[in-house]
Amino acid sequence: MTLKPKTQDLAAEWREARLLHPLYSALGREFVIELPSCPDLESGLEDPPKESVEQARQWLLEMDQKIQVHQLRQFLQTTSLTSEEGLQTLLEHHLNRTTRIDSDRDKIDFLLVQLFSHCAPSRLEDADVDLGYVAQTLEPVLGSVDLHVPSWLEPIDDFIQSANGCRSLNELLTSGILEKGRKLKISAGEDYFEPIAMVAFTRFSFLMRRVFFRLMHHDLNTILDGLRELEARGVSTLDCRSAQFSADEPVTRLRMICQSWKVMFHAEYSSGSPLRMLVDLRNVVDAALSRTSKKAAKQPSQPATGRAKAAAASAQFAPSNSDVPEFGVTAAADWDQESSAAHDEPGDDDKV
Repeated sequence: MTLKPKTQDLAAEWREARLLHPLYSALGREFVIELPSCPDLESGLEDPPKESVEQARQWLLEMDQKIQVHQLRQFLQTTSLTSEEGLQTLLEHHLNRTTRIDSDRDKIDFLLVQLFSHCAPSRLEDADVDLGYVAQTLEPVLGSVDLHVPSWLEPIDDFIQSANGCRSLNELLTSGILEKGRKLKISAGEDYFEPIAMVAFTRFSFLMRRVFFRLMHHDLNTILDGLRELEARGVSTLDCRSAQFSADEPVTRLRMICQSWKVMFHAEYSSGSPLRMLVDLRNVVDAALSRTSKKAAKQPSQPATGRAKAAAASAQFAPSNSDVPEFGVTAAADWDQESSAAHDEPGDDDKV
């Protein structure tokens, strides 16, 4: 049975509106969304007449229609304004809508994962993220959940298992796993709002996020290791047009960019072109390593002193063994954007 909207008295509805008003106002300023006027909400009136509550209800409705899913996602993952209470109120606000459209489902889907992520311990093991744990965490908004899984939700476990087997971000993004999950969600229709379905999709999205960012960190570290190795082999620039960089991109600059990506991907919601550039850059570096290895194999053996110098150069840029903190945001990759880079032939001999 799908989750039914809860009835609210006027006082509870006004408390919700007052809590959401500053959040929606900040979101409107962030994305330059034209805000309708609601003087009583703006004044902070504590005991309003019925007319004021109705005006606040209309204000929230208009704002919900103006705010796009990607705007809500990006804002909530980069703002310090949200608390557990704020996220729960925002989620309940959307769950209580009497008429739900696709964008409402997508907002609810994101808010469920965001609330669960906010409440879950940072060191929570993947094996502990079972349906019972997710249902228990979300009980304040979903109530007690029957954990019997209908047959149409069973493919989710296969999706999670397949994602855990991916060895690179490119493999995950081209595997179709994320798209299969989204298609299952869309095809559910009103069944999505069954509590067990929302719990199952929250678990799926949370675990996909973890796989996603683990692979992203792995790719970044692999690229950095590859760039250090190329420097040790005497390569100074790479033709990175396929990754939307220049035809003679300095290796030192690429290393700096990858370090900045670590910070950017840790702090903010990211999708689309940056991820395409990351995956394409790894392809460029992997190909360069392969070509330089073949060239080295054709050349006479390196003297012992030369090998020692190369080893020293590699050690100078050896990667740190320190663990990278797991990202605290949800990011569903938008992998439909096409790369706009040119694909001309390289020119200089020192390019790979």
